[in-house]
Amino acid sequence: MGNTLLTALALMLVIEGLLPFVAPARWRETFLQLARLADGQIRFIGLASMLTGLLLLLLVS
Repeated sequence: MGNTLLTALALMLVIEGLLPFVAPARWRETFLQLARLADGQIRFIGLASMLTGLLLLLLVS
């Protein structure tokens, strides 16, 4: 299980690094727009992201 977790973390880091590497100006602009959102909106995005991830995990396993 530890190896699978490290593999998942490595893949997440690769995916997270794609946009700043390919389009740094667009990434900065998007990040600034996200920083302007209200706390409730950011929490909703986080919740939706977690639920989507859990659903994908259930479908894959």
